[in-house]
Amino acid sequence: MDQPCHQKQIFLLPQGNTLLSLMTILRDKNTSSTRFAEITEKVGDRLISAALDILPSENFNVVSPTGTVYEGVRPTANVCGVSILRAGASLENSLRRGYTGPLSFGKILIQRDETTGLPTLFYSKFPSSIASKTILILEPMLATGGSASAAIDVIKAQGVPEENIIFVNIVASQQGIKNLFERFPFIRLVTAAVDKELTTNYIISPGLGDFGDRFYGTCD
Repeated sequence: MDQPCHQKQIFLLPQGNTLLSLMTILRDKNTSSTRFAEITEKVGDRLISAALDILPSENFNVVSPTGTVYEGVRPTANVCGVSILRAGASLENSLRRGYTGPLSFGKILIQRDETTGLPTLFYSKFPSSIASKTILILEPMLATGGSASAAIDVIKAQGVPEENIIFVNIVASQQGIKNLFERFPFIRLVTAAVDKELTTNYIISPGLGDFGDRFYGTCD
């Protein structure tokens, strides 16, 4: 099978002023945890909507209150949202709100060594029928791609085809995207922002800091 063009697999949200104003609040170091969580949900709603638009649907007619037939659509994919803990759970509510078809959730706990940047798997839990589902991996930050790659390896080991995996992300680094698609050329990526640099500690720059600490209010 020929490898796809990576650019066709990457869905960057339109960089309009509304999204950029939301991202400005997330990137501001002075934004409170409460405000950070509130804005995360707004960006998350946009990301999930874009990810769901990729999924298949079918024609479905209904009758409106005026007695008129409306030629609509309904989703057909059986979706499983897989959160990379703890930050990935921040996008779950957006998926619950946004998807009207069959929906379940899984969890993966992967921690990255801050010195080496290498990931370690600590925990995973999935629905028994995950192999037949379309997977939305929920992870706000894509730095080196190490944790994301480890998560995809775990999911593929459950029998999920690579082309059935969509990585939903708020900020990605260029290096992380490159690393991810070198290993998994058939996944798709939906993101709100792509940053150019990683620091020597493998942190996205300009980025928005430690997402989990800022979202959950556990900053020192």
